[in-house]
Amino acid sequence: MRAAGLTGRVVQVTRRAPGVHRFFAATDNLRVATAPPTAINQPWVGDVTYLKANGRPCFLAAVIDVYSRRIVGWAVGSDRTVDLTARAMRRAIRTRAPGQALIFHADRGIEYAAYRARAILTQHGIRPSMNRPRSCQDNAHMESFFHTMKIEWIRGRIFATFAELEAALTAYIRFYNHHRLHSGIDYHTPEEYERVMA
Repeated sequence: MRAAGLTGRVVQVTRRAPGVHRFFAATDNLRVATAPPTAINQPWVGDVTYLKANGRPCFLAAVIDVYSRRIVGWAVGSDRTVDLTARAMRRAIRTRAPGQALIFHADRGIEYAAYRARAILTQHGIRPSMNRPRSCQDNAHMESFFHTMKIEWIRGRIFATFAELEAALTAYIRFYNHHRLHSGIDYHTPEEYERVMA
């Protein structure tokens, strides 16, 4: 091309998705202007992370109470869908029976922005909140949990079956809630912190 004096033509590909910006903009980030929690069931955060069992993709959806860092709901599945996040959210709601002051914060994933996920929150009087665009730090508590779990429990292990992975996650979450000390809550466990500070 250079010898022939030719220049490549670059065409920018744009994919228009009418209404997507408006769809996500409908949910504000309520955590930005909110003071740190002073009790349980004030802000919860949720997210999904990727795992593997028998070489195949699996996903863990989890919900954390920011006040105590306690995992209050979780679900594991082979598909990253609103069904997975809805199971984790419903489990958290059953476990805690939160009041009207609760904020549920998540990233801008469609699993949390979907109408069905929002309907669960509305049904229980929970206010939805989402990350600002390109601001993954808005959900730092959730990212920190996933990072810690993978370093302490997942990395270097091979799970032959989905059931084996699910059992390992169950054991870790029990350990995390009842035995693991957290510097952010004065080196208490989540369970102990809720009991002491009640």
